[in-house]
Amino acid sequence: MSLPDFAEPPTKETLEGARKCLEATRDSVRELTSKINAAEATLAQIVRDSKVAIRELQMERSALENRASKTLAYLSPIRRLPLELLREIFMWSFEEHACSAWVLAAVCTSWRRLALRIPLIWSKIRLLTTQHASADTIRLWLERSGETVPLDIEIFLYVATSKQKNDPSSVRPRRTPSPLTPITPPWNLSFNAQQLSSHYVVAPPPPPPPIGSVPIVMPPSPPSHSDGWSSPFGSQSNHERPANTVSRVSMHWGHIAFFYLVEQMHRWERFVFRFDKQFTSMGALKSINGDAPLLREFEVSSVEAAFFAEWPWLPNANSSSSVVLPKLRMLTLQHTPFKWSSPMLRGLQTLNLRGLPTSHLPLDRILHILSNNPDLTSVSLHFQGVLPAILPLTGLTLPHVTTLTLGGHYLLTQLLESLTLPNLDSLTLDIEARDAIEDIISSLLTRSSRPPIQQLSIAYSVAANAATFYYGPGGLVISWTALLAELPHLKTLTIGGTSLEPLLTALGSPEDDPNQNQNLAWACPVLEVLGLRSCHAHNEGVTKLVQMVEARNPENGTAQAVGGVTPIRLALLEFYECTSLGEDVMKWLHSRIAEVICSDPAADR
Repeated sequence: MSLPDFAEPPTKETLEGARKCLEATRDSVRELTSKINAAEATLAQIVRDSKVAIRELQMERSALENRASKTLAYLSPIRRLPLELLREIFMWSFEEHACSAWVLAAVCTSWRRLALRIPLIWSKIRLLTTQHASADTIRLWLERSGETVPLDIEIFLYVATSKQKNDPSSVRPRRTPSPLTPITPPWNLSFNAQQLSSHYVVAPPPPPPPIGSVPIVMPPSPPSHSDGWSSPFGSQSNHERPANTVSRVSMHWGHIAFFYLVEQMHRWERFVFRFDKQFTSMGALKSINGDAPLLREFEVSSVEAAFFAEWPWLPNANSSSSVVLPKLRMLTLQHTPFKWSSPMLRGLQTLNLRGLPTSHLPLDRILHILSNNPDLTSVSLHFQGVLPAILPLTGLTLPHVTTLTLGGHYLLTQLLESLTLPNLDSLTLDIEARDAIEDIISSLLTRSSRPPIQQLSIAYSVAANAATFYYGPGGLVISWTALLAELPHLKTLTIGGTSLEPLLTALGSPEDDPNQNQNLAWACPVLEVLGLRSCHAHNEGVTKLVQMVEARNPENGTAQAVGGVTPIRLALLEFYECTSLGEDVMKWLHSRIAEVICSDPAADR
């Protein structure tokens, strides 16, 4: 449409014509707008109708796909698998993964019915939980395990504290533990309270240390009931929860959990309960009393030491008590009260005791504990407080002991002087040293007819734990040459808090050791693993280390034979907080030794 041509200058007649033209144009615009709106409305209706039709078709398709999926499931070969074979598969899964029952019961209705009809696959309880979670998970687990199946129980309780959650600066970074000798206790875990859910089933861990980074799955456990008191795992965040507020769930968790557990004590075959620190309902442990005819292993351990009164529980039973524990062979009590004369401390094969800081046993009573267990194969004792013997100490032979660990008070060296261990294979000493310890070890070897010890650790964990000793380093040894000469079968040596140069000189080439006699010989010719922690060094510390590695791990071939003996190559070297090595030395060590673990003392603080 062409634009109107108006004459200039405007006159009365041209203005009148322009007004009529404007009115006609506006009428045309309104007419076209009405037609456009009608067309758009028609199109929108068509779209709506099409969408409704498409939606109906999609719903129909979904229903057909669901029907096809169910039909395929019905046609699946596993549907034709006899229940006896499926039960056998469930049992194989249970043997491989202790907590598989939770997963199997969640697959489908028929699998759930079958899983609930097999009490055995519910007989291993593996629970990592907190005191704020519901204890009904334990009840549910026990109910599903039936009434006669023996129980294998492991419960790890993480006790959260408001200071740790709200003040990150309150947590000091820990020094890297050694994979050779874990910092006691070896099951110490690192938790993140903000990411920890109410209940976790701990999947079967790889070889120790367990728990730390293992995968976990959440079981379909009943949630804890709301009690009006905010829980750290509820809707309110950890930071909003007042520091002095304690939920009723956390106050009674122990009493509820142990009520269910102790009811089934006659079925306990293995019971392990570990917690990181004191918790509100810890007194519930007192209820562990009575007979356990199937119990083979018992452990109650705390990471942190605490102060307890005399608990009337099983480890505190009187010597005259008639307690039925015919199968108990493994006992671990760490930072928990016990009596030295308890019937529980008899007839054991594995004994691990870590006394309370307030517990001060006379030395002869500690020896009495050992004498009541003549079939011991593994012994670990740690006492910070030990009193001199009341009765004279007598010699004690433990013919089956292969592993011995002693730690704590210096008087425990007198206990070592009373023992004869003809089959000793591993010796760990973390005793507060007042005198050189090589004479005590040498006397033990002589009395025991020189057993083939393959692992020796002296003050390795003491040095790592910042040392509670008062009289110098726990690894105080005057003559390494004489001591190592008595250990020709040694494969693993871990030392803490000793002078670096004498030790490395003794382990190096016999020709460079001035303490060697005329008959030169390699010290520890089958040594594969060497761990050093907090060993002070002088100017020649790094030089002696390089010379020792050069002698045992030459660049080409094997080491020099001396007296017809050729030492094997070192496979692992640990070097913690001893002296700064430098990048060039570290690179050289990696070229000679298969695995080198080193921490710079300056960078680790």
